[in-house]
Amino acid sequence: MVLAVSDLAAAGEELEARHGLASIEGGRHPGWGTANRIVPLGETYLELVAVADEREAGRNPFGSWVAAADTESMRPLGWAVRTTRLDEVARRLGLAVTEGSRIAGDGVVLRWRIAGIEHAAAEPSLPFLIEWGSETPLPGDAAVHHPAGAVRIAAVRLQGDPDRLAAWLGPNDLPLEVRPGKAKLESVVLASDRGAIVL
Repeated sequence: MVLAVSDLAAAGEELEARHGLASIEGGRHPGWGTANRIVPLGETYLELVAVADEREAGRNPFGSWVAAADTESMRPLGWAVRTTRLDEVARRLGLAVTEGSRIAGDGVVLRWRIAGIEHAAAEPSLPFLIEWGSETPLPGDAAVHHPAGAVRIAAVRLQGDPDRLAAWLGPNDLPLEVRPGKAKLESVVLASDRGAIVL
């Protein structure tokens, strides 16, 4: 789940103070003009993203998407689905695959491939797709202590065309709640030891 923010450190502090969600420093996305912080949630994670270089961001689809976002509301901008068959899925959907990487705070290089950024930016009920490198540790697995206790994504609330989303995703067991209407990512609901957290 991607949340666009103007200041990564301040956003991380706000999430922890308001919701008990701890975050860790991510790193810069070379060539994308963005940087991030990660809220690890095991199999999943929240990604706080900010523009780090306006010129570079303007030349990249992901950077441009983040640059055009409302960074004051702490609302989810978009979402991604992890796959281990990105080439197969991209062929089915007619998507180009691109590569990305960043150096984590501990010096480890994280590598991934993605597809569908432009579609997700134009139609926020659709996720973009990501496949992590075989030697890359998943960001959600990073060790962190959330003051809210154990936290997981309980629901992703979307507005859009349910049939189009189903065709885009294929068979899945994602915790999605979809209602018809103009394509929109309405909110993400997190279950925690303190109760539900809605972003």
